[in-house]
Amino acid sequence: MNDIDNLLDPLIGPGFKGFPLDHPALRRSELAATGWNVLAGDLPLPLAVLKREALEHNLAWMQQQTLAWGIALAPHGKTTMSPQLFRRQLDAGAWGLTFATVTQLAIGVAAGARRTLIANQVLSDADFAGIQSLLHTHADLRIVFLVDSMAQLALIEAWFAAHAGSRRFEVMIEIGLAGGRSGCRSHDEAVELAGRLHASAAVDLVGIECYEGLGAQGNSEADRPYAEALMDRVEAVARHCEAQQLFDSDEVLVSAGGSAIFDLVAGRLKPALGRPVRGLLRSGCYVTHDHGFYQRMVNVVESRIGCGCGDSLRPAMEVWALVQSRPEPGLAILAVGKRDISFDLALPAPIARAARGELSTSAVPTSWQITGLNDQHAYLRWDPSDEAAAPSVGERIGLGISHPCTTFDKWHWMPIVEADYRVSDAVTLHF
Repeated sequence: MNDIDNLLDPLIGPGFKGFPLDHPALRRSELAATGWNVLAGDLPLPLAVLKREALEHNLAWMQQQTLAWGIALAPHGKTTMSPQLFRRQLDAGAWGLTFATVTQLAIGVAAGARRTLIANQVLSDADFAGIQSLLHTHADLRIVFLVDSMAQLALIEAWFAAHAGSRRFEVMIEIGLAGGRSGCRSHDEAVELAGRLHASAAVDLVGIECYEGLGAQGNSEADRPYAEALMDRVEAVARHCEAQQLFDSDEVLVSAGGSAIFDLVAGRLKPALGRPVRGLLRSGCYVTHDHGFYQRMVNVVESRIGCGCGDSLRPAMEVWALVQSRPEPGLAILAVGKRDISFDLALPAPIARAARGELSTSAVPTSWQITGLNDQHAYLRWDPSDEAAAPSVGERIGLGISHPCTTFDKWHWMPIVEADYRVSDAVTLHF
């Protein structure tokens, strides 16, 4: 097999959490033939799984939505860092892929991405060299990264001057928010930087970028004016650059978009300039969605775009675990913890149960909740007076997550399952 085949169809075997220790390693493409079923106990728990039908629905829905808005999709690869999911996104019609680091970018390029963004500042010598190496290896590769300061530009220019024969770097100006992360804080700062970028022999200025997600509240009355004010700033800088002929490309890139209020920026990604504009939405978490933070946020998105509740994105990731102990009334300890499941935005939520030996799932009582996590344990609590609701030792509990990014990075692989939890495929993760 060649390198890309090994990346897309790798060996998965013992030593990968969630893979049977008594089974020889298999290629990803061989897993469906095993007949394994999560509920039959064929795979050790805890185990994170992806539901195929929801996954495919999300890929298609977001692609169709961006087309309807007249913009393109460059989903953020840091969410999954999965070559198999990168290929699915590209095959579904994504313009390209976005990453946060050059190391992440290299995985995406190896998976076949040829139009890429680094939605971050690049400023180390090792990263400049890495970008040039990738560009030299792949003649059809495009890499665009963010610049937000003269100090960063000075570092780029110093490296470029010391490395004759390098290709000019393609860059976008990042527009930032007071108290937020990186990005120019004022219009004057951004347009001064634009002039310096245009004059530089080391870079080509090809667009303007921002990230709106950190300020999202899930409240249209607050989110709409917030997003409009940010995009007004982006458009004002773009118009200045066009008026002063500061862009160094025939097509201008304008990019924004997390996975929380993406609809509020989508309509502002193609300002009318004197040359073609390509709007790029960078949402990443849409691919699996979740049962927590993003579900709450997207419910509000649905109301704004006139989509029926639940008709847009669907939760595609679940983490299954065993009840390992019932040490006191109203408390069960699950064999799953911070090493296995996200907890940065909210604790996981019980969504399904399956008794030992059962091949189907049932709903959990509404009183159940996860109240805490240790490295390898979760605390499932309920009203101690309602023992009829209590789970049994050895029972399997399915958990929904809040924020997929920080569950993906806890696994080396995840099986893709059908509605009956039969394994039909898998993805690997490269964090």
